[in-house]
Amino acid sequence: MTTLPFTPAVEKETAAIYEKLKSFVPAFEWPAVAPLIAEINRLKREKNAVILGHNYMTPDVFHGVADIVGDSLALAREAAKTDADVIVMGGVHFMAETAKLMNPSKTVLMPDMKAGCSLAESITAADIRLLRQKYPGVPVVTYVNTSAEVKAESDICCTSANAVRVVESLGVDRVICLPDEYLAQWIAKQTKVKIITWKGHCEVHERFSAADIADMRARYKGDITVIAHPECPPEVLDAADFVGSTSDMLNYARSERPARVFMVTECSMSDNIAAELGDVEFVRPCNLCPHMKRITLPKILDALQNMAPEVTVDPAVAVKARLAVQRMLDLNDQAARQKTVTKVA
Repeated sequence: MTTLPFTPAVEKETAAIYEKLKSFVPAFEWPAVAPLIAEINRLKREKNAVILGHNYMTPDVFHGVADIVGDSLALAREAAKTDADVIVMGGVHFMAETAKLMNPSKTVLMPDMKAGCSLAESITAADIRLLRQKYPGVPVVTYVNTSAEVKAESDICCTSANAVRVVESLGVDRVICLPDEYLAQWIAKQTKVKIITWKGHCEVHERFSAADIADMRARYKGDITVIAHPECPPEVLDAADFVGSTSDMLNYARSERPARVFMVTECSMSDNIAAELGDVEFVRPCNLCPHMKRITLPKILDALQNMAPEVTVDPAVAVKARLAVQRMLDLNDQAARQKTVTKVA
């Protein structure tokens, strides 16, 4: 890829973006970053493309070129609504597959096919078939952080934001909840439904410990709020002040405005919300997701220029996997409607 010039036109076009990014991109680097952002945004218009940006994207991607940002549920929901011809996934491979499931006629690009997920790779479709043999008749609730093949073997998908609602919607006394063991254990504490778990873990979240939180509280003499993602080990969740999904963590920080926050999740999420909440201090011993960090501005630009790599899903798998995702989205829409009715009443 040739170096793009930092012209006065590019500087003017990206000035507002730089205001959000100046705490993360040094001034001397901006002349190299700004032309990439400008060219990506130009190609989006030219090709009627949309970029989905997960909360774990680096700030230059998240604030610079992403059109739709959020957690896995938000991206799945918005992927089903977009009228773009091309979807570029700023996330990991299972998210691109989900976007393709919900948009079978659209082109879905994955800037780096090696951007995988330790959690998604912890379980296979064959594993689920064996579990169904072991627990006949017990429904399977699968986290969206899984491959299309795994979704296709499931009854319904969930995210950390809606997992309890999904589990209880099935009206049964036992549910298999896959693949994140810690998330499943967290769900079990909030419902009377018996949860059958699987030993899958996120390599980012499982590295946090209760000692990390204790050290942070000691360093700041207790003047710190700890919010954690339910993919963390149980002892971490027990030590936190608030536990919630990616979207719940963001909403908590926005609404509560704690003076100082230790966000126990992937590093870039703190960076991205810090750009929004200037009055909140985010302390950062945190863990990076090596897979998310594979998605960079040069790779996004290359994907749009070459319309590759393209994500495809076997049609036979896609039909069943789409159904599991759609059931989740329908349930979420139903809950939203009920909430609206309650407010009106």
